[in-house]
Amino acid sequence: MNQKAINPSFRIFPMVSRITRRKAVSSALAGAASLLTVSYSRALQAQVPRLAFIGTGGQGKSNMGGLGKMGLTMAVCDVDSARLAEAAAIVNRSRPGPVIAEKDYRKLLDRKDIDAVVVTTPDHWHARITIDACAAGKDVYCEKPLSLTVAEGRAMVNAARKHGRIVQTGSQQRSATNFRDTCERVRNGLLGKITHVEVGIPGVNFKGPPVADGMPPAELDYDLWLGPAPQRPYNSKRVHYNFRFFWDYSGGQMTNFGAHHLDIAQWGLGRDQSGPAKIEGTFEYHPEKWFEVPMKCKIQYRYDDGVLMTLAQGDGTIRQGTKFIGDKGWIYVTRGKTEASDPSLLKAPLPSGAIKLIASSNHHKNWIECIQSREKPICDVEIGHRSATVCHLGNIAARVGRAIAWDPVKELIVGDSEAGKMLSRPYRAPWQDPVA
Repeated sequence: MNQKAINPSFRIFPMVSRITRRKAVSSALAGAASLLTVSYSRALQAQVPRLAFIGTGGQGKSNMGGLGKMGLTMAVCDVDSARLAEAAAIVNRSRPGPVIAEKDYRKLLDRKDIDAVVVTTPDHWHARITIDACAAGKDVYCEKPLSLTVAEGRAMVNAARKHGRIVQTGSQQRSATNFRDTCERVRNGLLGKITHVEVGIPGVNFKGPPVADGMPPAELDYDLWLGPAPQRPYNSKRVHYNFRFFWDYSGGQMTNFGAHHLDIAQWGLGRDQSGPAKIEGTFEYHPEKWFEVPMKCKIQYRYDDGVLMTLAQGDGTIRQGTKFIGDKGWIYVTRGKTEASDPSLLKAPLPSGAIKLIASSNHHKNWIECIQSREKPICDVEIGHRSATVCHLGNIAARVGRAIAWDPVKELIVGDSEAGKMLSRPYRAPWQDPVA
């Protein structure tokens, strides 16, 4: 990808933030406000994307911190008024007027002063918000896993293509040098023929023990938090961070961390537009049923070229990360670490005419650059959909307790109607199901 360099004016706004704080310490408030307003106007004229952040929990604030240095934060949105107020206060320290703050994302999509949205909500909201944003002409950065179901993911791809939107999936390992370097070595045959891939993901970090159902706190619009998910009584152990461990909202660590490490496996195998052909696996659940998703699992994926991929969660048999094994050696890669059966495999030059993967050193910056250039980002919505699909298929196979056959072209489970029904889920009224 020959992407344009990021506009230098992207650096104006962060500099303004630092100047404002420094001037405040010296009590020169009037001068600081004047400088901030001038620079803010210059940034607007430089066509810096104007951003709205939907979901402002821990990861949402992380995205605000990164992307807020590259675009103009116009709005924040959260169904929890306490989180919303905290996020607004953070942004208001670095802009010349109050940030727009809404609990309902739909109020932001009609605004002409917002160019793009960052979706950092629980997984069950990803599809509806992304599809609505695309229809409203907004570009989207959507956290991983891209979707709650396979069918949702395809609907998200279709919406992005129909409306010509730039949609980046937040699988940020694609923008880390050691992951890209490993995948280039795999793709260019330095390990020989790949026979096996091992993927390790962590065990569940549910914040238990469970508690009885109760009334939602005053600051949380619980009905809006549920959105398209099934109606059920409020329980403090099912919302915010713990949403990951209940099927109504997520897919457990399979989709939480599998969306990272299985994504790298797909990248290294050259399967960004495809997936495995056969999947089977087993789950081990919490003995007291504190949560719904498995504590441990072992999933096996077989690709149509014979490559076997084994994923293990929580049993200590496979280290967290991704290990590519070929007939000439292996390379293991995880965050901040790369190892090989022979250290020379990590230093050997790539062959002449080598396959070169998209190079990105910053996942947020890559999205911003692609908003400007209108080129596909490093983890385009189709890629995010395909990697999430691998996660979903592992969950489906283990939940039905038998092997399933997958057609990655038609995106159908072959010969198993029970498993096939799990490729989608109905939406709670009045929310419109994008798959229906």
